[in-house]
Amino acid sequence: MQIRIALFAMAIASLTPRIEAADLRPGPLNVLDFGAVGDGMADDTAAFQAAIDAVAARGGGKIVVPFSPKGYRIAGPGREFVNGRPCRGQLVIPPIRGLNIAFEGEMPCKLLYSYQVRPPESVENGFTPTRFGKMGMSNTCLFSDWTPPEEHDPTARPWTILATVEGDSCRGKFSVGQVSIANLEFRAHLDKDTMYPKGGCVNLQNSARAIVRDSQFCLDDNIGDTILGKSLQPNPCHTVGLMMSGDQNDNQVLNNVAVQGFRYGLVLGEHVVADYLYVHNCEEGIVFHDASHLSVVNHVVAQHNRVILATAPHHLFGHMAGTCNVMVGSVDMEPGLGLPPEVSQLVAGVSDPDNRLRGSLVWHPGWGDGIFPVIGAKNFRVERFGDGGK
Repeated sequence: MQIRIALFAMAIASLTPRIEAADLRPGPLNVLDFGAVGDGMADDTAAFQAAIDAVAARGGGKIVVPFSPKGYRIAGPGREFVNGRPCRGQLVIPPIRGLNIAFEGEMPCKLLYSYQVRPPESVENGFTPTRFGKMGMSNTCLFSDWTPPEEHDPTARPWTILATVEGDSCRGKFSVGQVSIANLEFRAHLDKDTMYPKGGCVNLQNSARAIVRDSQFCLDDNIGDTILGKSLQPNPCHTVGLMMSGDQNDNQVLNNVAVQGFRYGLVLGEHVVADYLYVHNCEEGIVFHDASHLSVVNHVVAQHNRVILATAPHHLFGHMAGTCNVMVGSVDMEPGLGLPPEVSQLVAGVSDPDNRLRGSLVWHPGWGDGIFPVIGAKNFRVERFGDGGK
C-alpha cells in the first residue's frame, strides 16, 4: 500500500511544473522547456506560469515563446487574489519590486483583423463575408477560452489573461519594476451567446514601467457573422485590451501595437510615448486616466470605434481621474457609420466631459464621412488635417 501511494505521488509530481536549479541559469527561458505544447488544444497555463515563476525566482529575465501555427491555449481560471492582494489574471506576474521581466514571441505580429461585418454580397466587391472561425494563427499567439464572471463595477479590476498584482509603491500600487512584451498576440474569449467578451488581455497597472511593441490584443474570433446575423454588442463588463501602468509611473512605451473588440482598448496614464497604434471596434479606444507628466501619441489608425480618445471616469479600475496632458500627432480614422457592428460606430472623436484634457490632436478621415464630434474638451485643441493656419 505504501509503495502504491509513493508511486502515485511520483506520478502527480511528474505532471506538475517545477522550478529546477537549471531554470535559474543565465539566458532566456523557453516556455517549451516548462511543458508548453502549443497545439491549440493542450492547456498551457501551468507551463507559462512555471516559466514566469522561474524568471521571478532568479530576479528577472526573458521568456521566449516560439511560434506555433495552432497557438497556446490558456484555459486555467483567473486568480482573484495572490497572497491576499488583488490580481484577476489567468497568468500572474509575481509581486517582486525589482523584477524586470520580458515576454517575447518569435516574430513581429501582423496587425488588424476584420473590423466590420461584411455581408454576403460583398463577394461582388472582392471581399469575403465575415464569418466565425476564419481567423488563422499568423502570429505567436496566446488565446484564452476561459469565461470570467461578469464584472459590471467600473472601479473593480478587470479580468485578463496576464496581470500584475496590486502592490504598495506609489499611487499606482506598483509591485513590479518593469514588464516588456514584444511580438505577441493575446486573444480574449468572445462569448458568442452574448456577443461581447467578459475578460480582457493584459493588465500592467502595477508595473512601474512598461514597454510593448509589435503586439496585438484582440478577441479569439471575428467581431460578427453576417450569415448568422450576429455582431459585437454593447459590453456591460468593463473589459480592457491593454492597460499600462498606473499613476506616478515612468517609461511607458508602445510601438506598433493594435487593440480590438473591448469596452476600453488602451488605458493609459502619464509618461507615455506611443507610435503607430491600431485601435478598432472599441467602445472607447484610447483612455487616459491621469497624465500630469506629458504623454505623446505620434500616430493612431482608428477604425470603427464608438469613441477614439477619452478621459476615464473617476476610479476606473482604481485609477485617479486627473489632468491629462496629451499630444496626439495624427489620427487617421474611419467612422464606420451605417456598418455593423453598430456598437463601434463613431459617436465622438474626443470625449472629455470634465474638460481634463490639455494638448492637441489632428485628425484625418481616411475613408467615410468626414466627421469628428467632440464632447467637452474645452482645453484641448482638435483640428482637421489640412485646416491648420486658416
